Amino acid sequence: MFFEGFELKTVDVPGGFIRLRHGGSGPPLLLLHGNPQSHAMWNLVAPDLAKRFHVVCADLRGYGFSHKPGPTADHAPYAKREMAKDMVAVMAHFGYSRFNLAGHDRGARVSHRLAIDHPGAVEKLAVLDIIPTIEHFERADMKFGLGYYHWLWFAQPHPFPENLINHAPELWFRHHTTRGIPAEQLFQPAAFADYLAANAHPETITGMCEDYRASASIDLDHDRESRAAGNKIVCPLLALWGSKGKIGQWYDAPAIWRQYCSATLTTGAVNSGHYLAEESPAEVLAWFEKFFG
Repeated sequence: MFFEGFELKTVDVPGGFIRLRHGGSGPPLLLLHGNPQSHAMWNLVAPDLAKRFHVVCADLRGYGFSHKPGPTADHAPYAKREMAKDMVAVMAHFGYSRFNLAGHDRGARVSHRLAIDHPGAVEKLAVLDIIPTIEHFERADMKFGLGYYHWLWFAQPHPFPENLINHAPELWFRHHTTRGIPAEQLFQPAAFADYLAANAHPETITGMCEDYRASASIDLDHDRESRAAGNKIVCPLLALWGSKGKIGQWYDAPAIWRQYCSATLTTGAVNSGHYLAEESPAEVLAWFEKFFG
């Protein structure tokens, strides 16, 4: 069943609201999704984790059915710093000032910023299939431009990329998410339906593009400031990537993450492409249970 035993609800945060599902009991564990998805991406791992944790799966602002600030010239509403504040407020709603945290893709970038800005809030952190945003841009070459072309496209001025995507959002979604596997095979039916329903709204596409515009501007400012100040992740860190994806094949992810973490670092590859928790949920569960447990 889809998120069996979980409650679907909306939680108010300063300036908006966050849609989420939560369930289980035990130490708190917040799970954040990637692009262009919603919290539904955790559907194959969250119910098992809920046997040992109070699991909270949330839609990031701009995505799914959470609040979606409009576009701005400085993209500040979509700075990872602001998106992280949403999640601190979500966990405070449930009575938690300190929690375990895992993020995939864009959610991992929010998680990284959250761990830097709110070091006392994060017990342990797991990031899936990323290296720090600033490292991507500083290492950018032709291979990056072709492989991560959407980073540059989504970051173009509003509303150019939005207009193109909104002309055929489902066609775009299928092309964007396909890694040699049709979407119907890659995603569970209920999750796939949730992704399509959210991305059918033009406001979601704007939120997504603003997220990427922020990554290419204000987020880099924050990353440079944190690096110059020597601010690193101070909690145990787990960095996973898909063995069939770009992170493991293009980058020395363990060496890169070592520069950004002053605590215990654990790294590993999962037998999957980019969508680790949906392609290889059993492996992700094993890693999570060992690390967070």
